[in-house]
Amino acid sequence: MPRALITGITGQDGLYLSELLLSKGYEVYGLIRGQNNPKLDLVRTTVPDVKLVTGDLTDMSSLIRALEVAQPDEVYNLGAISFVAYSWDNALLTSEVTGKGVLNMLEAVRLYSHDDPTRVRFYQASSSEMFGKVQEVPQRESTLLWPRSPYGVAKVFGHYMTINYRESYGMHASSGILFNHESPRRGPEFVTRKVSQAVARIKLGLQDEIVMGNLDAKRDWGFAGDYVEAMWRMLQQDTADDYVVATGETHAIGELLDIAFSAVGIDDWSGYVRQDPAFMRPAEVDLLIGDPTKAREVLGWEPKVDFTQLVTMMVENDLQEQRAQAGL
Repeated sequence: MPRALITGITGQDGLYLSELLLSKGYEVYGLIRGQNNPKLDLVRTTVPDVKLVTGDLTDMSSLIRALEVAQPDEVYNLGAISFVAYSWDNALLTSEVTGKGVLNMLEAVRLYSHDDPTRVRFYQASSSEMFGKVQEVPQRESTLLWPRSPYGVAKVFGHYMTINYRESYGMHASSGILFNHESPRRGPEFVTRKVSQAVARIKLGLQDEIVMGNLDAKRDWGFAGDYVEAMWRMLQQDTADDYVVATGETHAIGELLDIAFSAVGIDDWSGYVRQDPAFMRPAEVDLLIGDPTKAREVLGWEPKVDFTQLVTMMVENDLQEQRAQAGL
């Protein structure tokens, strides 16, 4: 039975990846930071077969202990402070966790593996935010990185450190440069879930409007449940490498609003949406669109859920949740 250790187990990717690995017969361990983690019950309820171990990406000794408990064949490093807007408020903590945390995990895996650098296969969750001020459209594995947020900078550090450990120590270490991927499990601070939740509440008469930032920003959005399969496929390859994981399509925030409101029978949302400069990024990333050719050709990976299906799925889920919470 193969064994895997997942950091960031409490996030949407961690939950979907756990389900995927468990379905494939893995013994799955999840790293939890702190004994009073507010998402602990969520993990236990959603994936009760996952074994939880305590650890912190800023504490390498705890990571080594976690590896000794889990004895994994594969490590998926999904843990990060992943809300981009927060990274401007706390650049230092974002750098410590999202950037240096990758180095701590890589070094812990290297030390744990002793004289066999390929003993543990390592996956790093890199991000399309690394492209930032995009230097070519679409973005591919060879595109120059130009991050536009402290989060993006931290992800670039982790990305290149993963490459360095692969090239310097011979580790089987791969990075997935994942473009925006969403799901009903996405946190409400992210724009897609913010919209789906607000639209559901507006439909049910629980709120009157949604306050947004830049409606023209464009992203390449896919379904998180599809994207975790690409992660797993990377670690099944004989040779470690880096892959862009994306749909190859781009959609504006305005289109997100169109589909979300349409899902509840509202065709004109102009009276429900208000823009506020407070929600504008200090340095905007205007157009992110990935070229997933390499993932398709090498990994045999294709996204299954399209943008309309994704947004509709999220709105329908939030309608159910909001009805239940409001007792409707």
